[in-house]
Amino acid sequence: MSYCTECGTELKEKFLENEGMVPYCETCRAYRFPTYNVAISTIVYSPDSEKILLIKQYGRDKNILVAGYVNKGEAAEHALAREVREEMGLHVTECCFNESEYFAKSNTLMLNFASIVDSDDLSRMTKEVDYAAWYTPEEAKEAISHGSLAEKFLLRWLAKRKRYDKAYDSCLF
Repeated sequence: MSYCTECGTELKEKFLENEGMVPYCETCRAYRFPTYNVAISTIVYSPDSEKILLIKQYGRDKNILVAGYVNKGEAAEHALAREVREEMGLHVTECCFNESEYFAKSNTLMLNFASIVDSDDLSRMTKEVDYAAWYTPEEAKEAISHGSLAEKFLLRWLAKRKRYDKAYDSCLF
């Protein structure tokens, strides 16, 4: 960040105890820490936890996970439930955090979850989604957009699930 987000003044580096050198606005007399967008993505499971939902959006022919931005003042878990409901017409009954990764292309911290929905009926899908289908975990690994952040999240989640017994961690469905 080179300029103050409040007044537009060019920022200077200034020492802040316990933080080191931090961008500082001499006009506002305030330190300016980095800002970025926050979004969720979720590995959506069918009610029986046997199938994973992949979608296609925006005219692209790539299978991805349900995702969306977190609104100001909104908890990530609420954003997840809202996005699944808005895009798919499905209700999340359970969710748990998987991992996060910074996505430089859109200056976004992506928070990935796994979730279970109340139905496998895709007839309530909205116009935000071009295509959606349920896949077994093995099919999902093949069908998801290769090289994408969605693929990284899915593969890491499935690897975790494989390593741990379901009784060990209730978050692994």
